Amino acid sequence: MSGTTEALFYHLEHQPLEAVLPQLLEKTLERGWRAVVQAGTVERLEVLDQHLWTWREDSFLPHGRRQDGHPERQPVYLTTTDENPNGATVRFLVDGAEPPDPTGYTRLVVMFDGTDESAVAAARGNWKVFKEKGCAVTYWQQGESGGWVKKA
Repeated sequence: MSGTTEALFYHLEHQPLEAVLPQLLEKTLERGWRAVVQAGTVERLEVLDQHLWTWREDSFLPHGRRQDGHPERQPVYLTTTDENPNGATVRFLVDGAEPPDPTGYTRLVVMFDGTDESAVAAARGNWKVFKEKGCAVTYWQQGESGGWVKKA
C-alpha cells in the first residue's frame, strides 16, 4: 500500500457511529490491514471498547487499548492520542478526534454526525487540512438504507 494517503469522510445521517464503525472495521481487517480508532474523549473510547466486543451476537472485533497490554499485537487499537503502536495503515477519527499527520497512512477515515453542526464544521476544516497536505479526499453520504454514496 503506497502512494497518496486517502482521506475518506463519512457523513452519518441515518445510523449512529456504533452501527457503522464495526462494519468498516470488519472490512478493514478482511483486507489484512490494521487500524487505529482515535476518539475525541476517554469516555467515548470506553463506550466503543465495550461495544466492539458485543456489537453482534455471533461476532466480535478483536481490539485493545494500552492498558490491555501488547498494543503492538492489536489488529484494532483504540486511543485518544495520535499514537500508532500496532503499525496501523488505516486510522479512524471519531467524535472530534484531532487529525494526525497523514504520513504513513493508507487511509484516514473521518466519521462525523451530520446532525451536529459543530461536527460538520470540524469535518469541513479537516477536509481542507487533508487536501492541503496532499491527501486524496472523498466524501461519502449515508443513504436511508444505510449504504454509502460517494458525493465528492
